[in-house]
Amino acid sequence: MLDETLLDAPDALALADRRGLLRGAAEAGARVRTAARHAAEAGISALRPEGRPRAVLVAGPGTAAAGVADLVGALAGAAAPVIRLQPTGVAPAAGALRWALPGWAGSVDLLLIPTTDGSEPGLALLAEQAYRRGITVVAVAPKGSPLSETLSGSRGLLVPMALAPHETAEEYAESLAASPGDLWALFTPLLALLDRVGLVEAPPEELEQVADRLDRTAERCGPAIATYGNPAKTLAAELADSLPLVWTEGDAAGRPAAGSPRSSPNSRACPRSRRSCRRRCRRTACCWPGTTRPARTPTTSSGTASRNRRPCGPVSSSSATARPRATS
Repeated sequence: MLDETLLDAPDALALADRRGLLRGAAEAGARVRTAARHAAEAGISALRPEGRPRAVLVAGPGTAAAGVADLVGALAGAAAPVIRLQPTGVAPAAGALRWALPGWAGSVDLLLIPTTDGSEPGLALLAEQAYRRGITVVAVAPKGSPLSETLSGSRGLLVPMALAPHETAEEYAESLAASPGDLWALFTPLLALLDRVGLVEAPPEELEQVADRLDRTAERCGPAIATYGNPAKTLAAELADSLPLVWTEGDAAGRPAAGSPRSSPNSRACPRSRRSCRRRCRRTACCWPGTTRPARTPTTSSGTASRNRRPCGPVSSSSATARPRATS
Protein backbone atom coordinates (compact mmCIF):
# COMPACT_ATOMS: atom_id res chain seq x y z
CA MET A 1 0.00 0.00 0.00
CA LEU A 2 1.24 3.47 -0.89
CA ASP A 3 0.94 6.10 1.82
CA GLU A 4 -0.12 9.07 -0.30
CA THR A 5 0.53 11.46 2.57
CA LEU A 6 4.21 10.67 2.08
CA LEU A 7 4.12 12.28 -1.36
CA ASP A 8 3.54 15.75 0.09
CA ALA A 9 6.21 15.41 2.79
CA PRO A 10 9.57 16.36 1.18
CA ASP A 11 11.58 15.55 4.28
CA ALA A 12 10.01 12.10 4.58
CA LEU A 13 10.63 11.47 0.88
CA ALA A 14 14.29 12.36 1.31
CA LEU A 15 14.60 9.87 4.17
CA ALA A 16 12.88 7.14 2.15
CA ASP A 17 15.16 7.74 -0.85
CA ARG A 18 18.05 5.61 0.40
CA ARG A 19 19.70 5.30 -3.03
CA GLY A 20 19.68 8.99 -3.89
CA LEU A 21 17.37 8.66 -6.88
CA LEU A 22 15.64 11.99 -6.25
CA ARG A 23 18.93 13.83 -6.06
CA GLY A 24 20.20 12.01 -9.15
CA ALA A 25 17.13 13.06 -11.13
CA ALA A 26 17.50 16.66 -9.98
CA GLU A 27 21.12 16.91 -11.08
CA ALA A 28 20.75 14.96 -14.33
CA GLY A 29 20.77 18.12 -16.46
CA ALA A 30 23.97 19.36 -14.85
CA ARG A 31 25.56 15.93 -15.34
CA VAL A 32 24.79 16.07 -19.07
CA ARG A 33 26.46 19.47 -19.46
CA THR A 34 29.52 18.45 -17.43
CA ALA A 35 29.84 15.14 -19.27
CA ALA A 36 29.62 16.89 -22.65
CA ARG A 37 32.37 19.27 -21.57
CA HIS A 38 34.55 16.39 -20.40
CA ALA A 39 34.04 14.65 -23.74
CA ALA A 40 35.13 17.75 -25.62
CA GLU A 41 38.17 18.21 -23.38
CA ALA A 42 39.13 14.55 -23.91
CA GLY A 43 39.27 15.17 -27.66
CA ILE A 44 36.12 13.45 -28.86
CA SER A 45 34.91 16.50 -30.77
CA ALA A 46 38.21 16.60 -32.67
CA LEU A 47 38.10 12.98 -33.82
CA ARG A 48 38.20 12.34 -37.56
CA PRO A 49 37.18 8.70 -37.95
CA GLU A 50 37.75 6.94 -41.26
CA GLY A 51 34.38 5.18 -41.13
CA ARG A 52 31.87 3.41 -38.98
CA PRO A 53 32.96 0.54 -36.74
CA ARG A 54 31.96 -2.94 -37.79
CA ALA A 55 30.57 -3.70 -34.32
CA VAL A 56 30.27 -1.93 -30.99
CA LEU A 57 31.17 -3.93 -27.88
CA VAL A 58 30.03 -2.70 -24.45
CA ALA A 59 31.47 -4.02 -21.18
CA GLY A 60 31.00 -2.93 -17.61
CA PRO A 61 29.57 -4.06 -14.26
CA GLY A 62 26.22 -3.12 -12.79
CA THR A 63 22.98 -1.90 -14.27
CA ALA A 64 24.56 1.33 -15.49
CA ALA A 65 26.57 -0.51 -18.15
CA ALA A 66 23.52 -2.60 -19.07
CA GLY A 67 21.44 0.55 -19.47
CA VAL A 68 24.10 2.18 -21.62
CA ALA A 69 24.32 -0.90 -23.83
CA ASP A 70 20.54 -0.97 -24.31
CA LEU A 71 20.42 2.75 -25.14
CA VAL A 72 23.32 2.55 -27.58
CA GLY A 73 21.75 -0.46 -29.28
CA ALA A 74 18.35 1.23 -29.53
CA LEU A 75 19.78 4.43 -31.01
CA ALA A 76 22.27 2.78 -33.34
CA GLY A 77 19.63 0.49 -34.81
CA ALA A 78 20.84 -1.26 -37.93
CA ALA A 79 23.86 1.03 -38.39
CA ALA A 80 26.09 -1.39 -36.46
CA PRO A 81 25.49 -4.37 -34.15
CA VAL A 82 25.82 -3.51 -30.46
CA ILE A 83 26.93 -6.43 -28.30
CA ARG A 84 27.16 -6.36 -24.53
CA LEU A 85 29.95 -8.54 -23.18
CA GLN A 86 28.53 -10.56 -20.29
CA PRO A 87 30.88 -10.93 -17.32
CA THR A 88 31.75 -14.24 -15.72
CA GLY A 89 32.48 -14.77 -12.05
CA VAL A 90 30.83 -13.95 -8.75
CA ALA A 91 29.47 -10.42 -8.80
CA PRO A 92 29.49 -9.79 -5.00
CA ALA A 93 33.17 -10.79 -4.74
CA ALA A 94 35.50 -7.86 -5.31
CA GLY A 95 37.64 -8.32 -8.41
CA ALA A 96 35.99 -11.61 -9.40
CA LEU A 97 34.34 -10.47 -12.63
CA ARG A 98 36.07 -11.14 -15.94
CA TRP A 99 35.21 -10.14 -19.50
CA ALA A 100 36.38 -11.83 -22.70
CA LEU A 101 36.43 -10.48 -26.24
CA PRO A 102 34.80 -12.47 -29.03
CA GLY A 103 37.21 -14.38 -31.21
CA TRP A 104 36.27 -12.34 -34.27
CA ALA A 105 36.85 -8.92 -32.65
CA GLY A 106 39.60 -6.93 -34.31
CA SER A 107 40.87 -3.54 -35.37
CA VAL A 108 37.64 -2.50 -37.13
CA ASP A 109 35.56 -2.80 -33.95
CA LEU A 110 34.91 -0.39 -31.08
CA LEU A 111 34.96 -1.26 -27.36
CA LEU A 112 33.07 0.95 -24.89
CA ILE A 113 33.67 0.61 -21.14
CA PRO A 114 31.23 2.65 -19.01
CA THR A 115 31.73 2.24 -15.27
CA THR A 116 31.00 4.34 -12.21
CA ASP A 117 33.82 2.69 -10.26
CA GLY A 118 36.74 1.81 -12.53
CA SER A 119 38.44 -0.40 -9.95
CA GLU A 120 37.36 -3.78 -11.34
CA PRO A 121 40.57 -5.62 -12.38
CA GLY A 122 38.69 -7.48 -15.10
CA LEU A 123 38.06 -4.22 -16.97
CA ALA A 124 41.77 -3.38 -16.99
CA LEU A 125 42.57 -6.84 -18.33
CA LEU A 126 39.91 -6.43 -21.00
CA ALA A 127 41.36 -3.08 -22.07
CA GLU A 128 44.83 -4.60 -22.36
CA GLN A 129 43.48 -7.51 -24.40
CA ALA A 130 41.68 -5.11 -26.74
CA TYR A 131 44.83 -3.02 -27.13
CA ARG A 132 46.82 -6.09 -28.21
CA ARG A 133 44.19 -6.86 -30.85
CA GLY A 134 44.14 -3.31 -32.15
CA ILE A 135 40.57 -2.57 -31.01
CA THR A 136 39.73 1.05 -30.32
CA VAL A 137 38.90 1.42 -26.61
CA VAL A 138 36.89 4.31 -25.15
CA ALA A 139 36.09 4.30 -21.44
CA VAL A 140 34.05 6.57 -19.17
CA ALA A 141 35.28 6.17 -15.60
CA PRO A 142 36.20 8.30 -12.58
CA LYS A 143 39.48 10.11 -12.96
CA GLY A 144 42.32 8.45 -11.06
CA SER A 145 40.73 5.00 -11.07
CA PRO A 146 42.80 1.90 -11.97
CA LEU A 147 41.07 1.72 -15.34
CA SER A 148 42.09 5.28 -16.16
CA GLU A 149 45.71 4.41 -15.41
CA THR A 150 45.49 1.39 -17.72
CA LEU A 151 44.25 3.55 -20.59
CA SER A 152 46.92 6.20 -20.12
CA GLY A 153 49.10 6.91 -23.11
CA SER A 154 48.06 5.39 -26.42
CA ARG A 155 46.14 2.37 -25.10
CA GLY A 156 42.77 4.07 -25.41
CA LEU A 157 40.68 7.16 -24.82
CA LEU A 158 39.44 7.95 -21.31
CA VAL A 159 36.66 10.42 -20.59
CA PRO A 160 36.49 11.35 -16.88
CA MET A 161 33.09 10.65 -15.42
CA ALA A 162 31.10 13.75 -14.49
CA LEU A 163 30.70 13.88 -10.73
CA ALA A 164 28.36 16.02 -8.69
CA PRO A 165 30.03 19.00 -6.96
CA HIS A 166 29.37 17.55 -3.50
CA GLU A 167 30.67 14.05 -4.30
CA THR A 168 34.03 12.44 -4.96
CA ALA A 169 35.08 9.39 -6.94
CA GLU A 170 35.65 7.40 -3.74
CA GLU A 171 31.93 7.55 -2.94
CA TYR A 172 30.98 5.60 -6.06
CA ALA A 173 30.60 1.85 -6.25
CA GLU A 174 28.73 -0.42 -8.60
CA SER A 175 25.27 -1.20 -7.26
CA LEU A 176 22.18 -2.98 -8.49
CA ALA A 177 20.39 0.32 -9.11
CA ALA A 178 22.19 3.20 -10.80
CA SER A 179 20.83 6.70 -10.25
CA PRO A 180 19.65 8.79 -13.24
CA GLY A 181 22.59 11.14 -12.78
CA ASP A 182 25.10 8.29 -13.05
CA LEU A 183 23.44 6.96 -16.18
CA TRP A 184 23.59 10.34 -17.92
CA ALA A 185 27.18 10.87 -16.81
CA LEU A 186 28.17 7.61 -18.52
CA PHE A 187 25.92 7.86 -21.55
CA THR A 188 26.48 11.48 -22.65
CA PRO A 189 30.19 11.14 -23.62
CA LEU A 190 29.39 7.99 -25.57
CA LEU A 191 26.62 9.85 -27.39
CA ALA A 192 29.17 12.45 -28.48
CA LEU A 193 31.51 9.67 -29.61
CA LEU A 194 28.84 7.83 -31.59
CA ASP A 195 27.94 11.10 -33.25
CA ARG A 196 31.53 11.48 -34.46
CA VAL A 197 31.71 7.93 -35.86
CA GLY A 198 28.38 8.34 -37.65
CA LEU A 199 26.20 5.85 -35.75
CA VAL A 200 23.82 8.41 -34.23
CA GLU A 201 23.08 12.10 -34.60
CA ALA A 202 23.84 13.87 -31.31
CA PRO A 203 25.48 17.25 -31.97
CA PRO A 204 26.44 19.44 -29.00
CA GLU A 205 23.39 21.69 -29.40
CA GLU A 206 21.06 18.71 -29.05
CA LEU A 207 22.84 17.56 -25.91
CA GLU A 208 22.30 21.04 -24.49
CA GLN A 209 18.60 20.75 -25.31
CA VAL A 210 18.50 17.40 -23.50
CA ALA A 211 20.03 19.03 -20.42
CA ASP A 212 17.47 21.84 -20.53
CA ARG A 213 14.64 19.33 -20.83
CA LEU A 214 15.95 17.38 -17.82
CA ASP A 215 16.11 20.59 -15.80
CA ARG A 216 12.52 21.51 -16.65
CA THR A 217 11.34 18.01 -15.76
CA ALA A 218 13.18 18.16 -12.43
CA GLU A 219 11.49 21.48 -11.64
CA ARG A 220 8.02 20.15 -12.45
CA CYS A 221 8.49 16.84 -10.64
CA GLY A 222 10.53 17.91 -7.62
CA PRO A 223 9.67 16.52 -4.17
CA ALA A 224 8.64 19.98 -2.94
CA ILE A 225 5.95 20.38 -5.62
CA ALA A 226 2.45 19.45 -4.43
CA THR A 227 0.83 16.31 -5.78
CA TYR A 228 -1.96 18.08 -7.69
CA GLY A 229 0.63 19.92 -9.82
CA ASN A 230 3.32 17.25 -9.91
CA PRO A 231 3.14 14.75 -12.81
CA ALA A 232 5.53 12.34 -11.09
CA LYS A 233 3.56 12.19 -7.85
CA THR A 234 0.29 11.90 -9.76
CA LEU A 235 1.69 8.98 -11.72
CA ALA A 236 2.90 7.32 -8.50
CA ALA A 237 -0.59 7.57 -7.02
CA GLU A 238 -2.16 6.12 -10.19
CA LEU A 239 0.28 3.20 -10.28
CA ALA A 240 -0.28 2.29 -6.64
CA ASP A 241 -1.65 -1.25 -6.18
CA SER A 242 -1.81 -1.84 -9.94
CA LEU A 243 0.34 -3.47 -12.58
CA PRO A 244 1.56 -0.93 -15.18
CA LEU A 245 1.41 -1.71 -18.89
CA VAL A 246 4.13 -0.36 -21.15
CA TRP A 247 3.36 -0.27 -24.88
CA THR A 248 6.10 0.58 -27.37
CA GLU A 249 6.68 0.26 -31.08
CA GLY A 250 9.40 0.96 -33.61
CA ASP A 251 13.04 -0.07 -33.88
CA ALA A 252 13.73 0.57 -30.19
CA ALA A 253 10.64 -1.27 -28.91
CA GLY A 254 12.40 -4.49 -27.97
CA ARG A 255 15.16 -2.89 -25.88
CA PRO A 256 13.16 -1.75 -22.79
CA ALA A 257 11.35 -5.09 -22.54
CA ALA A 258 14.34 -7.30 -23.32
CA GLY A 259 15.13 -7.89 -19.66
CA SER A 260 11.58 -8.56 -18.57
CA PRO A 261 10.78 -12.26 -17.98
CA ARG A 262 7.13 -11.56 -18.76
CA SER A 263 7.67 -9.84 -22.09
CA SER A 264 6.79 -11.52 -25.33
CA PRO A 265 8.96 -11.40 -28.48
CA ASN A 266 6.80 -8.49 -29.65
CA SER A 267 7.41 -6.45 -26.46
CA ARG A 268 3.87 -6.85 -25.19
CA ALA A 269 2.76 -7.08 -21.60
CA CYS A 270 -0.47 -8.28 -20.11
CA PRO A 271 -2.00 -6.68 -17.01
CA ARG A 272 -4.06 -9.73 -16.10
CA SER A 273 -3.19 -12.63 -13.90
CA ARG A 274 -1.82 -15.86 -15.40
CA ARG A 275 -5.11 -17.78 -15.07
CA SER A 276 -7.24 -14.88 -16.29
CA CYS A 277 -4.91 -14.21 -19.20
CA ARG A 278 -5.08 -17.80 -20.36
CA ARG A 279 -8.87 -17.66 -20.51
CA ARG A 280 -9.48 -14.18 -21.89
CA CYS A 281 -6.53 -12.99 -23.94
CA ARG A 282 -7.09 -13.24 -27.71
CA ARG A 283 -3.46 -12.78 -28.68
CA THR A 284 -1.64 -15.53 -30.52
CA ALA A 285 1.46 -15.03 -28.36
CA CYS A 286 0.69 -13.99 -24.82
CA CYS A 287 3.26 -12.36 -22.61
CA TRP A 288 3.02 -14.93 -19.83
CA PRO A 289 5.38 -17.91 -20.01
CA GLY A 290 3.69 -21.06 -21.19
CA THR A 291 0.69 -19.23 -22.68
CA THR A 292 1.11 -19.34 -26.44
CA ARG A 293 -2.34 -20.40 -27.64
CA PRO A 294 -5.08 -17.84 -28.35
CA ALA A 295 -8.02 -18.10 -26.01
CA ARG A 296 -11.60 -17.95 -27.15
CA THR A 297 -13.71 -14.88 -26.68
CA PRO A 298 -15.43 -15.15 -23.28
CA THR A 299 -19.15 -15.77 -23.51
CA THR A 300 -22.06 -15.37 -21.16
CA SER A 301 -24.47 -18.07 -20.11
CA SER A 302 -26.62 -17.29 -23.15
CA GLY A 303 -23.75 -18.01 -25.51
CA THR A 304 -23.17 -14.43 -26.67
CA ALA A 305 -19.87 -12.65 -26.30
CA SER A 306 -19.54 -10.57 -23.17
CA ARG A 307 -19.14 -6.88 -23.92
CA ASN A 308 -17.76 -6.07 -20.51
CA ARG A 309 -14.71 -8.26 -21.03
CA ARG A 310 -12.12 -7.06 -23.46
CA PRO A 311 -8.80 -8.51 -24.58
CA CYS A 312 -5.47 -7.16 -23.49
CA GLY A 313 -4.41 -4.15 -25.53
CA PRO A 314 -2.47 -0.90 -25.52
CA VAL A 315 -3.37 1.90 -23.20
CA SER A 316 -3.65 5.47 -24.26
CA SER A 317 -1.05 8.06 -23.39
CA SER A 318 -3.39 9.59 -20.82
CA SER A 319 -3.67 6.35 -18.87
CA ALA A 320 -0.66 4.90 -17.08
CA THR A 321 -2.40 1.90 -15.55
CA ALA A 322 -4.20 -1.13 -16.84
CA ARG A 323 -7.10 -2.43 -14.79
CA PRO A 324 -9.58 -5.06 -16.06
CA ARG A 325 -13.17 -3.96 -16.26
CA ALA A 326 -15.65 -5.37 -13.84
CA THR A 327 -17.91 -8.02 -15.31
CA SER A 328 -21.63 -7.87 -14.94
